[in-house]
Amino acid sequence: MLSPHTPASTAEPIVAPRTGIVIVDHGSRRAQSNTMLEAFVGRFADSADYPIIEPAHMELAEPSIATAFSRCVERGAARVVVCPYFLLPGKHWDEDIPELTAAAAADHPGVAWMITAPIGLHPLMGGVIQSRIDHCLAHIAGEAPECESCRGTGRCRLHPSS
Repeated sequence: MLSPHTPASTAEPIVAPRTGIVIVDHGSRRAQSNTMLEAFVGRFADSADYPIIEPAHMELAEPSIATAFSRCVERGAARVVVCPYFLLPGKHWDEDIPELTAAAAADHPGVAWMITAPIGLHPLMGGVIQSRIDHCLAHIAGEAPECESCRGTGRCRLHPSS
């Protein structure tokens, strides 16, 4: 059995060929932010063991949870797993995403669904944070290009104190 503390690299995937995955973020009025989720989901789909994976935004942009849920069912999913692309639990995880997912599922009788925990205290997050810090420090030292988030914004720089 998997524990929440089992690193993903050693865990056996629990894959059903008819499982659809919806990775959902908050959604933004900034198209660039929404495009970044779609890019992440594309990368994830390239390496994941699940054949049906769709991006969704909780609000402010399409595809919505309802749209992504329907796309999963159209692609053959008999169950849909909604994975919040959020760091910590909160109102969106407790209330908003479950309500939106239940409403989407109501249009697809017989399709089971669940919502995973947010990323939270996953053991691999420390490495992700370390990598981001290292890259940003390398960028300001002139040893690396701007990352995908900062590219063209001029934000990744050291600010002198006054």
